[in-house]
Amino acid sequence: MTGAPPDYVAEPLQFGPFSITLRRPADAEGLIDEERFDDDEFLPYWAELWPSGLALARHVATHALAGRTVLELGCGLGLPSLAAALVGADVLATDWAPEALGLLRRNAASSELTITTAILAWGGDDALELGQFDLVLAADVLYEARNARPLLRLLDRVVAPGGEALIADPGRRHAAAFFDGARAEGWSVEVSAVAELPAGGITRLRRRLPRETG
Repeated sequence: MTGAPPDYVAEPLQFGPFSITLRRPADAEGLIDEERFDDDEFLPYWAELWPSGLALARHVATHALAGRTVLELGCGLGLPSLAAALVGADVLATDWAPEALGLLRRNAASSELTITTAILAWGGDDALELGQFDLVLAADVLYEARNARPLLRLLDRVVAPGGEALIADPGRRHAAAFFDGARAEGWSVEVSAVAELPAGGITRLRRRLPRETG
């Protein structure tokens, strides 16, 4: 059974001083495609308005990013990407769902924002062609154990020297092991509490300088 074409709702959102109207599917479950799930376990997570995406977008909107390069991984509805574009960043949003990227482009255009998009499977060769970015964003991407190792390898490739990654997580059970692995591979890990994610937070990852040991 193939998911039916979605109905959409328009949702007003506030990111600090910025207001946008987000168009999104009214019923994410209605997009489930059994054939795609049988092929690659694809589920339309991209269509949900997740708390982690909202929290990260509001956090990003407090940064001065004019002239900075930003990459979002597993963007879904792309709220962090929209927030980064609002504060002047040069944004590339990626996801493995083409539907997500098409809708994000339309939402960006309706807010007079420019966001570049690209389909990206984390373990694929496309990751080698992305280049490096000042800031890498990801919201609620650690919901499956299989995502952790590819994400860590990808961050090694795409975070520029002196850059950082911000990962919003609501407290998924696989997140702790991922951050332990990041520490073991030379990243500093700094967690900030946010009201939207009481069991998780927004974690800043940076490469440790040689003199750093904690």
